[in-house]
Amino acid sequence: MGRVSDARERLIEAVTDLVWRESYGAVSVDAICERAEVRKGSFYHFFRSKDELVVAALDARWLARKARLDVLFAAEIEPLARLNGYFSDLYQHQLELRKRFGRVVGCFYGSIGTECIESSAIISAKAKAILKTYARYFEIAIRDAQSQGLLPKGDAASQAKMLFAYVEGVLGQARIHDDLSLVRQLRRTGLDLLGKEAVRPKSVRPSNAKAAARSGREAAGARQ
Repeated sequence: MGRVSDARERLIEAVTDLVWRESYGAVSVDAICERAEVRKGSFYHFFRSKDELVVAALDARWLARKARLDVLFAAEIEPLARLNGYFSDLYQHQLELRKRFGRVVGCFYGSIGTECIESSAIISAKAKAILKTYARYFEIAIRDAQSQGLLPKGDAASQAKMLFAYVEGVLGQARIHDDLSLVRQLRRTGLDLLGKEAVRPKSVRPSNAKAAARSGREAAGARQ
């Protein structure tokens, strides 16, 4: 009886593993049931279709990921440290997934959402909604960094979309080439994309520091 009670969860786990490792189109209901060790009749007891199961898998995966994002992007953390912490965590997360699946798998939501744009309206809509919410973490961190003078002023929403698209592109390339080197570099390239270097302390700019020091010494000499 214990095996029956967790059949739904095992189906969700099975479709997550299979679709993430392979693709939505390559995975059949039979393959999912075999992986989950669940009879086909039980599958249709819980889900009317493979699409409905994939939507449930997207929801389950997002709940787990969101819990981690809430920690990484906590308001008490300095804004740029939130982004840096996220980039580092993302790399470690992808390393763990590579060990689990045997290759780089990239973003679960992005991969499925891209594949199902035309083939499944409900999967596409769910993936879009999750990715939009995901990008909001970036937007809040960027807006907070701008308000604290850590980033140049700008449209935080647009910059968040740009940065998030860049991260998704990096994950896509990592999956294609089975190479996490670009993901490892996100701590540098991600913030550079936002113009991190454009903001300098309000004190003397480095380029004028020598001139300022020389003027100070000359003024002191004149007073003497």
